[in-house]
Amino acid sequence: MKIARGTQRPAQTKEQTKLIAQGIQKGIDLYKKQQKERTRDLNRKLKKATRQQQPSVESEDDEIPERIVYQQHWLPWLLLVLTWLAMGIYFLVKATT
Repeated sequence: MKIARGTQRPAQTKEQTKLIAQGIQKGIDLYKKQQKERTRDLNRKLKKATRQQQPSVESEDDEIPERIVYQQHWLPWLLLVLTWLAMGIYFLVKATT
C-alpha cells in the first residue's frame, strides 16, 4: 500500500490505489514463488552433481599412489663444502712453508 500511495496520481481514486496495491502484492508473491522454484532446482542440480562426483573422486584416490618427497636443507651442505675448502687451504699453506 505504501508503494501504491507513493506512485499515486492526483486524480486517482482510493479504489484505483487499492487495485494497484493488490497488483503489486500479486507481483511480489509471484516473484517469491519463482525464486523458490529456482532455488529448489539449483539444490536438486547440486545434489545430483555431488552424487555423481563422490564415486569418481573415491576411485581416483585409490589409483594414485602416494609419493613422499624429502627436501634437505642447504646449510649442512654449505658447511661441509666450507670445511673441505678450509682444510684444503690449510694443507696448501702448510705444505708451502
